Amino acid sequence: MKAAVIGIDADDTLWHSETLFSVTHERFAELLADHADPDELGRRMYETERRNLRLFGYGAKGFTLSMIETALEVTDGQLPGAHVQAILDLGKALLDHPVNLLDGVRGAIEALADRRLVLVTKGDLFHQESKVAGSGLGELFERIEIVSEKDEATYRKVVANLGIEPEQFLMVGNALRSDVLPVVAIGGRAVHVPYEVDWAHEVVPDGDLPTERWWRLDSLAGLPALLEQIER
Repeated sequence: MKAAVIGIDADDTLWHSETLFSVTHERFAELLADHADPDELGRRMYETERRNLRLFGYGAKGFTLSMIETALEVTDGQLPGAHVQAILDLGKALLDHPVNLLDGVRGAIEALADRRLVLVTKGDLFHQESKVAGSGLGELFERIEIVSEKDEATYRKVVANLGIEPEQFLMVGNALRSDVLPVVAIGGRAVHVPYEVDWAHEVVPDGDLPTERWWRLDSLAGLPALLEQIER
């Protein structure tokens, strides 16, 4: 069955994102090298982010606040003001970084110009809007959906707003937990396009993956050909 609407993720599907966070975390670890080794700092940062997701949501701003909180914890509240400023500067650099498209993205999206395309991304509204504008891809989508979470309830709302049934929706993205599992769970289909770096919060054990109604591609450039294959 031909998909009535194709949803496409943004960060790490259309443009680079997680590598920027990884580089920022490395600089964060260098800043706090006298207080925690990289592995311990990484574990503490992961736990802090996990606690804070329900409060700060996703994106660079929440990441920056979690870095400051983690730094305060590992320094027993003795974090120098200069270190706070350095962490804030790291966060600002993330927010101000130019948008770099992944290889083959523009060609793949333009090849689907005759299809209903919807950009479905989660994170900070202002930053995501800024990245969409910086990407130069916004005009190629019928609509832009910036959501606070990608779960079954969110996708049900998205497809309802599009005036279609879940089985008529196909989602494409790099995150198994956000772009594949919830869509398949509501009856839709999905295409997983792995990115070079996985965010720890999005990792899904192989045993938890659905057994049908989803496919994997090495690059978004292969999406038009895959659609021809699965929609025959």
